[in-house]
Amino acid sequence: MSEAAALGEEVIGWAPPPRPDFDVLEGQWTRLERLSADDHAASLFRAYSSHDALWDYMPNGPFHSAAQYHRWAREAEASTDPLHFAIRNRDTGTVGGTCALLRIAPEAGSIELGYIALSPELQRSRVATEAFCLLIEWAFEAGYRRFEWKCNALNMPSRRAAQRLGLSYEGIFRQAQVVKGRNRDTAWFAAIDSEWPPLREAYRAWLRPENFDAEGQQKERLGDLTSLVRAASDPGL
Repeated sequence: MSEAAALGEEVIGWAPPPRPDFDVLEGQWTRLERLSADDHAASLFRAYSSHDALWDYMPNGPFHSAAQYHRWAREAEASTDPLHFAIRNRDTGTVGGTCALLRIAPEAGSIELGYIALSPELQRSRVATEAFCLLIEWAFEAGYRRFEWKCNALNMPSRRAAQRLGLSYEGIFRQAQVVKGRNRDTAWFAAIDSEWPPLREAYRAWLRPENFDAEGQQKERLGDLTSLVRAASDPGL
């Protein structure tokens, strides 16, 4: 092995990207809006009501009153890392979920998607999937080199979602955290910038209106379109 190879590939022509500073991202079915307690909290609390299980693997929640959720949203909207967004269905105008960009490290070219809380209406929907695609697109087009997704290793729906998006499985970090008094092993997934062009084409193909029937059901699965891009698949799925 040459000395240069032993030191790692030289990164040429890359500069640290900007931190995310946008308030809105729009797609065909989705509108991502910077979280605002006054604008979104009441609708989100209603959407989450009676669905406490969605907080099982989250560091926050469950919330047992609208006032309690409003207080959390007020604190979250003031944060720049995590940077929280509300997910709005453009067809219905309703807000039914949140997500965030976090561990934002322009100096490393790395950024993560997390704090994903989806009401039953948005779970496994094209609205939510497009929201994630919009954030991945923004990151790579802005110049980030690495887009990460981490979740509790017991959270199989989250692991399936990451793989469906074409993010590669990178392993389990054992005893990575203590969350709500319980051990958390963390599953890591990521995509890197060289994988973005084929991922972008897969997203565009999946998001074509022609890929959905009259009931909004997909004809071609996103996971099938992204399968050739993934460097490694999750052996637990």
